[in-house]
Amino acid sequence: MSETQVEAEPGAAAQIAGDRVGALREFARDLGERGEELGLIGPLEPPRLWTRHLLNSAILAPLISAGSRVADIGTGGGMPGLVLAIVRPDAAFRLIEPMERRCNWLNEQVERLGLDNVEVLRGRAEEYHGAFEVDQVTARAVTALRKLVPLTAPLLRDGGEMLFLKGASVQNEIDAAEKVLRKHRVRDISVEELGAGRLAETTRVFRAKIGTHG
Repeated sequence: MSETQVEAEPGAAAQIAGDRVGALREFARDLGERGEELGLIGPLEPPRLWTRHLLNSAILAPLISAGSRVADIGTGGGMPGLVLAIVRPDAAFRLIEPMERRCNWLNEQVERLGLDNVEVLRGRAEEYHGAFEVDQVTARAVTALRKLVPLTAPLLRDGGEMLFLKGASVQNEIDAAEKVLRKHRVRDISVEELGAGRLAETTRVFRAKIGTHG
């Protein structure tokens, strides 16, 4: 992959990533050069790598609480979990990914970037139900809410928070998941749009808590 095919870093990157933009650049460079070859991104993605993937993930960083324990489901090539771990070194991330080659890639990036706040777990979310509890759980382009909520709710402590990057049809997903949301005691549901004035396209986030308090 020639470097000229990878999208140039937008001006908003430094605003969003702050003093962590250098590490994000290193990740972007490697993902842009090797991501298609490794099957992490499609052939159309390098020219929109920053705007569609990296900044779309990084814009979620302000919603991660300081000191938070975070699980990212289906991390794939690193979005949003690894990007968030880069930008938020003050939180601890567990990246859950079933595919071995993607886990190998994630572990390589963790070592290369010197990240000490990341643990890569190979497997599916449901395999870790009961193994640990986290404060927040994130996901991007995994599955619809009616399937995603049962996968992620058991990972959260009482009062823990869901932060899912979603598309324009998120309200339809919420409506279709009504029974599931009730069953898993999902409350304080909102859809937030992030990145207005900084990103070409705003990012929609399904945000909610589970349980009785927190």
